[in-house]
Amino acid sequence: MPAAAHSHLGIGKVAARSGFAVSAIRHYEELGLVHSVGRKGTQRVFDRSVLRRLAFIAAARNVGLTLAEIGQTLEGLPTDKAPTPVDWSRISEPWKARVDARIEELNTLRKSLDDCIGCGCLSMTTCAMLNPQDVAAQQGPGAPWVL
Repeated sequence: MPAAAHSHLGIGKVAARSGFAVSAIRHYEELGLVHSVGRKGTQRVFDRSVLRRLAFIAAARNVGLTLAEIGQTLEGLPTDKAPTPVDWSRISEPWKARVDARIEELNTLRKSLDDCIGCGCLSMTTCAMLNPQDVAAQQGPGAPWVL
């Protein structure tokens, strides 16, 4: 078998190796996030580098990027080879601020949980869980959310 044939994987193998469902890989191909290199019979075949692109998609999803944002990011990368470490460093840099913001949000949520212990939900007007930043105060005095 020629060496080039070894660098191609059927969609089932790509799914098994990447952890993505075949349907997800097809969907990502429809969106232009990954590209097949042709067909072997009726089956799509992909270059092995698609595994790195799929790993990139998984990482981006874990950071919270939408598929549209992932598509915009991948537009700057070649489709016929895996992203390099330099590519990865360049495109993941803006994600750090996003992760830091999520960490801050989670820390605030955690503090709110600590503050709730023993309150018995008696402070609905100032509760950081039910009424973050006291948005209920904008609706006037009283308990606007009590039915």
